[in-house]
Amino acid sequence: MNQASGTADTPHPSRRTLHEEIGQLIFVGIPGPILEPETRRTLEQLHPGGVILFRRNVGSLEPLRALTAALHALPSRPLIAIDHEGGRVQRLGDPFTHFPAAAAVGQTGDPDVAYHVGRAMAAELGSVGIDVSFAPVLDVHSNPSNPVIGDRAYGSEPALVSAMGIAMMRGLLDGGVVPCGKHFPGHGDTETDSHLELPVVRRPRTHLEAIEMAPFRAAIAANIPLLMTAHVLYPALDPDHPATLSRPILTHLLRGELGFSGVVASDDLEMQAITGQQAIGEAAVASLAAGADLLLVCQALDRAAVVVDAIERAVQQERLDAALISAAGERVQHLRRLRAQLPTSRCELPNATHRALAATLANAHGERWET
Repeated sequence: MNQASGTADTPHPSRRTLHEEIGQLIFVGIPGPILEPETRRTLEQLHPGGVILFRRNVGSLEPLRALTAALHALPSRPLIAIDHEGGRVQRLGDPFTHFPAAAAVGQTGDPDVAYHVGRAMAAELGSVGIDVSFAPVLDVHSNPSNPVIGDRAYGSEPALVSAMGIAMMRGLLDGGVVPCGKHFPGHGDTETDSHLELPVVRRPRTHLEAIEMAPFRAAIAANIPLLMTAHVLYPALDPDHPATLSRPILTHLLRGELGFSGVVASDDLEMQAITGQQAIGEAAVASLAAGADLLLVCQALDRAAVVVDAIERAVQQERLDAALISAAGERVQHLRRLRAQLPTSRCELPNATHRALAATLANAHGERWET
């Protein structure tokens, strides 16, 4: 057992079945705040590489710690992840600190503030056994009509978003939590919500490179270990497929041109931007073929089972190259090793110092937040 992370080393890939190898590429959601027998059995069958927590999974401190400990002890030793941006994307209530949205942090113009917010968040997450935070948001707030990003972005200038996002990333890492930049190649210029439908960004490639992609390029140069895709169609980059399902975007652009060697995670495959277009199993196969390494299936375990079965069938039928599964698995194992090497920070909850920082940020920008 690794004492730093609370997770044990996973079995060597050569000793896994194909079903288990595929399971390691899936992060799943679970139904409630305890690991009851039926969910445990399902997770033991799926062998997921990670479990994503939502508000439905979060009770008081000790039950939450018990849940993460029980999940870490499963045979697949899943990483525990959560969306923890601050502002309106916050799954954890009292006694955790509710930091203002990224926009309030960005308005300070000071990357040190973003660093300290990230470090504080990591200490609180580490105190309850959480390994991965799906933050920072690297999207640029380039469209005021955007219904889903808005104040989740650090600002409307790529340089500011880059500086703040990288500082937040470093704070999370120094606090022992794996960060995930999102949503590549940029969700800031959409006018529809990908939870509900497939957005389309009809900007020329020169614009996308100068604005939307700039923070991702900077984060890659700063060695961010994990990036999440956008369920968005960019005709200038790929006229036929949203980024999550696009080989030109994930393999040729992200891996080839931008040189990203870390882990590529899909956004939740259960969102309507994906399931409104095709069956989730086939979307999962397409995402891996495009270049994704991790697939998020956040709401229903039966859909996660469909995803694993579809991928396994595609490999057996030689519609999906088994070498892609192996390469993705190696990258995911590297991410797990990174997590095991990070020193876990812990802190008292509630934390007066963190709450004072959150209150200062909120008050400075005329916003009211529950802290």
